[in-house]
Amino acid sequence: MFITLLIVTFVIAFAVSLITVFIFKKPLNRILQRIIDDEISLVWSKYLIFAIYVVGISSGVRVWDLEKYITPSQKIEGAEIIVLTADRWILEVYRTIIGTLQGVAWLLLIFFIFALIAYVIVKIFEGRKAA
Repeated sequence: MFITLLIVTFVIAFAVSLITVFIFKKPLNRILQRIIDDEISLVWSKYLIFAIYVVGISSGVRVWDLEKYITPSQKIEGAEIIVLTADRWILEVYRTIIGTLQGVAWLLLIFFIFALIAYVIVKIFEGRKAA
C-alpha cells in the first residue's frame, strides 16, 4: 500500500508541475528573451522548466513525511505504524497538491523578483545607450 501511495503522490506532483509549466512557459520565455536577448535565453528557459519539475516533485512527494506509514514513531515507545485509510489517502493527496504548488510558487516568486531587478537594470542601460 505504501508503494502505491508513493507512486500516486509522485504522479500527482508531476501532473501539478506539468500544468504549472504549461501555464507559465510563455511568460517565462518572454521574460528571459527580454532580459537576455540572446539564444542562451532558451537554455535558461529549459533549465527553469526543469527546476519547476524538480522543486514541484520534491515539494509534493515528502518521503520523510510518508515514512510514518512504514515505521513506528521513534518518539513514542510501543507506537504502531499508522494505517493507510481512505481518509489518510485523501489527506495525502491534498498535501501533495498543496506542497507542489507551494514549492513551485516560491521558485517562481524568487525568479520573478530577480527578473524584475534584471529588467530594471536592462532599462537603465538602454536609457543610457539612447542618450
